[in-house]
Amino acid sequence: MIFASASVSATQVNVYSARHYDTDIALYDTFTEQTGIVVNLIEGGSDALIERIVNEGEYTPADILITVDAGRLWRAQERGVFQPIESSVLEERIPLHLRESEGHWFGLSKRARVIVHTRGSVLPIPIARYEDLTDDALRGRICMRSSSNIYNLSLMASLIDAHGVAEAEEWAAGVVANFARPPQGNDTSNVSAVASGECGVTISNTYYLGRWLASDSEHTQSLVNAVSVVFPNQSDRGTHVNISGAGVTRHAPNRDNAVRFLEYLSGDFAQTLFAEGNNEYPIVGEPTGAITKLGTFEEDMLAAQRLGENQSEAVRVYDRAGWR
Repeated sequence: MIFASASVSATQVNVYSARHYDTDIALYDTFTEQTGIVVNLIEGGSDALIERIVNEGEYTPADILITVDAGRLWRAQERGVFQPIESSVLEERIPLHLRESEGHWFGLSKRARVIVHTRGSVLPIPIARYEDLTDDALRGRICMRSSSNIYNLSLMASLIDAHGVAEAEEWAAGVVANFARPPQGNDTSNVSAVASGECGVTISNTYYLGRWLASDSEHTQSLVNAVSVVFPNQSDRGTHVNISGAGVTRHAPNRDNAVRFLEYLSGDFAQTLFAEGNNEYPIVGEPTGAITKLGTFEEDMLAAQRLGENQSEAVRVYDRAGWR
């Protein structure tokens, strides 16, 4: 499913996607079966695809960009990648807080950013909120990835919205004071460090844990059985969530087909496959698969676009706090 031209066609839609899952291909094939519209696909990294569309300008063949994290969707919007669209289907099915207010992009699946700690070990304090990670009792126990990671930037953006810049910076500095080691690795390696006892606590996106839960590997199962998961802030604003999402490009040569494709991705069948492809939560309907083993939770209802709007401030907060 590779295309070579940007010609307008009643029977095609051109998709640039930063998602790389077999279930997504099955989604595209089913869309073609139902509509007769062929999905032409280019895959790549999020930032590279955004840059490509910008460089292609009005001659881009891309009709749709699919990427991960509201922060990246916002970056694409700021670069002029998307055009606003109106769709009663999308407005009805996609919750208001999980889509851009003027229709530039729409969430398609969710992930939560949770606290993970070593199972069976006695923590010096109960951990129920992101804010608990600053407690002096956790000195030398926390492992984290770099602050430049988009997932951590979006978490900080949500904390800025909840508490203001000054208090968010105090939080970041408090977590830094509790580091067991300098920031490194990714969510998986940090959860592995918690499972092995090298660290006591970390933060991770739920889909990494979902992959472990779905694995048949004895080693992977031993890792997931060595950790416990906390959905933070259930007594107040809810757990921070982020999205995979998509929008119609500004110069889409097949705009109507692109809108139809986005509407299809919000449907029940597509939502199940779209979420299961990466062990995420659907935007519409109930979760299925291994991810359900983590249990239910209340999510933060903060508008996803705020995660992008607060992104630059999040970078500055982390820098001032010494979180590298």
